Amino acid sequence: MRTLEVSGRTVEEAMEEACKQLGVRKNNIQVEVLHEPTQGLFKLLSSKPAKIKVTVDKEPEEYMVEFVEQMLVHIGLEGRVAVEEDGENNLLLRINGKDLGILIGKRGSTLNALQYLANIIYFRNFNQKKGRVLLDVENYRQKRASTLEQLAQNLAQKAERTGQEVVLEPMTPQERRIIHLALKDHGGVVTSSQGEEPNRKVIISPRQR
Repeated sequence: MRTLEVSGRTVEEAMEEACKQLGVRKNNIQVEVLHEPTQGLFKLLSSKPAKIKVTVDKEPEEYMVEFVEQMLVHIGLEGRVAVEEDGENNLLLRINGKDLGILIGKRGSTLNALQYLANIIYFRNFNQKKGRVLLDVENYRQKRASTLEQLAQNLAQKAERTGQEVVLEPMTPQERRIIHLALKDHGGVVTSSQGEEPNRKVIISPRQR
């Protein structure tokens, strides 16, 4: 467990500084007050600041794995949760087990909803400025990515052939990014996004000659 000793004019100020340095929220720490702030005699002598020792209860990986495992129990499913890093400061949680299709839903709708919930919990407990939680079940994300990449190529051909832009169904930021990357070097079309979340869509347009 990470610990940190911090001083401040008040205990509260010291706690805020500790949370900032550790990247956690106040509800995820234990605080030991080493000494309370004191005022100098008749305000002529320098005052003594508060000093505390802060211990992080749970690190992000441990906290989120426990959250997902408890979620599986409540749903009535059995699964193993493994933690990975995706190289972009995201926390990737892979869920493996039997009969977990209910966690995915139609075109990943249930999985996306669970991922949204996991991120609410994540940012409520950890003061992270970068990265987010990504959930995957039985490697669904990779399979979905392959499907979207092929879809992007097929629709790009359609846009070129008809000379008309093609509007895709609403997608998550992750899925839109897959479409954009799949076609970023395409010579015949360009991509853009339109709309507000959660109904933001990718548009594939013929490139102007």
